[in-house]
Amino acid sequence: MKENEPREKLEIELGEQLNALISASHALNVRAAAKFDSSLQPAAFHIVRWLYSYGPTNAATLADSTAMDRSSVSRLVKQLQSLGYVNREASPKDGRGIVLSLTEYGQQKIIDALKEKESIFYERLSDWKDAELHDFIQMLRQFNGFNRL
Repeated sequence: MKENEPREKLEIELGEQLNALISASHALNVRAAAKFDSSLQPAAFHIVRWLYSYGPTNAATLADSTAMDRSSVSRLVKQLQSLGYVNREASPKDGRGIVLSLTEYGQQKIIDALKEKESIFYERLSDWKDAELHDFIQMLRQFNGFNRL
């Protein structure tokens, strides 16, 4: 038996568990997107979710932050705007740029959609002790490169 074999087995098991988490999260995102508005592509929900989490921004930042090309973001934002979910306003900084933000209606719809998604994860944690949850959060922060408290 090689010296690194137990470590390799652990790394493979970690990869399997991370894949399961990513797959479950993706499936829940698709369900939340359908709850938000079943007529939209999940990519539009990703834009709304980003705006909800990080606030108003311009289309270029939104495209870079969501790993979408600018033409796709532009098309999706137009669709979201026509449905009353997103506002387009002149930038208060220079008046020339456009700032995208959620409308009150868009904010309420995203909150409703996220409640269902979050409830499934929270249900899985419901019988965890606070200390276990705290340790899990700390390990995820470290794994994700966020070593701050």
